Amino acid sequence: MKAAVLDQPAPIEGGPLSLREVPLPEPVGDRVLVRVLACGVCHTDLHTVEGELKLPRLPLIPGHQVVGVVEAGGPEGHRFAVGDRVGVPWLHSTCGRCEYCESGRENLCDDARFTGLHVDGGYAEYMTVGQDFAYAVPADASPASLAPLLCAGIIGYRALRLSDIRPGGRLGLYGFGASAYLALQIARHRGCEVWVFTRSQDHRRLATELGASWVGGAEEDPPGQLHSAIIFAPAGWLVREALRVLRKGGTLALAGIHMTPLPELDYALLYGERTIRSVANSTREDAEGLLAAAVEVPLRTEVETFRLEEANEALLRLKRSEIRAAAVLEVAPA
Repeated sequence: MKAAVLDQPAPIEGGPLSLREVPLPEPVGDRVLVRVLACGVCHTDLHTVEGELKLPRLPLIPGHQVVGVVEAGGPEGHRFAVGDRVGVPWLHSTCGRCEYCESGRENLCDDARFTGLHVDGGYAEYMTVGQDFAYAVPADASPASLAPLLCAGIIGYRALRLSDIRPGGRLGLYGFGASAYLALQIARHRGCEVWVFTRSQDHRRLATELGASWVGGAEEDPPGQLHSAIIFAPAGWLVREALRVLRKGGTLALAGIHMTPLPELDYALLYGERTIRSVANSTREDAEGLLAAAVEVPLRTEVETFRLEEANEALLRLKRSEIRAAAVLEVAPA
């Protein structure tokens, strides 16, 4: 099968992903073999390819926003039938026995493994996944439109929960990539007022189209204060700016898996029982909740598609903030 393989991390400008033939993976145990139809392109993929995340193995096939079709199952893989359409997200497996797993916080499991990091992901024609970490997705929607839900959507959904935003509250979103694009729609559906902080004029227009009541730059003074805020951009300096306009008792959620160093803060910015919390990965409950919300809202996804052989280009465009909403690799026809 064909796959975009990372042999050594390097700046994406150098095209570190190599398209080549690799062996077809075999489903064993409770794993299923998935023929990949589409795979979303995520900032986490960029952090992986450029070596900003510690890589537990090389070579590696990135990609963790996968929509595909079940082609076969291992001897214990009976949850899905051949021909079922499934989604495969970032969380690949957990130990199921530790204090985190047993308390509903499997996203913090020390033995958690992640798709496209510990195991080969969806920048390939085929991949395998344990049946309990795959999800049924609608068969009547285009695979490319579903792909961003499998990470951008799930992380946006979890970040909303951890931001403690309530219906009718005022929410600030810093950075406006695919996660913020989807989180804004859920927040508006719940009756929240949303302000978007982004440099991109194109992103400002899109945010306004989706119902943001104010858009501007992070260093601008918005027309009031926020009840909650989420930082999606991997820029530590935004923490100071978000706290500057956060009400007393408000929560700031940091949704990135990687962030540049946080600046030294004046304690007055945090005083008033403001909370800063990180968003670490996601749980299977988050995935199920997001997929349900996608139908309820319903969520609109806007994508720019690339061929598998254009994976380097897609990541470079993402790095340059040249993707309007979400980038997706179309790997095979539906």
